[in-house]
Amino acid sequence: MSTSECRHLSIAIAKDRQVVYAFLAEPANFPRWASGLGGGLVRDGDGWTAQGSEGPVRIRFSEPNPYGVADHWVTIAPAVEVYVPLRVLTNGDGAEVVLTLFRAPGMDEAKFHADAAWMEKDLASLKALLEGNG
Repeated sequence: MSTSECRHLSIAIAKDRQVVYAFLAEPANFPRWASGLGGGLVRDGDGWTAQGSEGPVRIRFSEPNPYGVADHWVTIAPAVEVYVPLRVLTNGDGAEVVLTLFRAPGMDEAKFHADAAWMEKDLASLKALLEGNG
């Protein structure tokens, strides 16, 4: 059994956890803060499609739930699916959004760090948007 290196990226958001989760539980909101979906997001049958940074992608989202889970799976090639765990936790009167970034097989250190920086920028965009500063 093998495991992948991962990084847990998080950001505190000064909004009620339920408000943050309701925003993240709606897939149509992702292009507003997730820059990797630069080509927009379109409902396509039981999933969604978007124009990713390296071409078209297909995305599945977890169903809305009471646990703050907003996971999604991004298919970047026919046999390549990237799992992105995303959680909304209570943090005082606000929320903590935690995204787990897994290092893909064969991904070099520089690319892994660049992806982490990109996700941190997206989380900052989410914070600014939800706190009314973006």
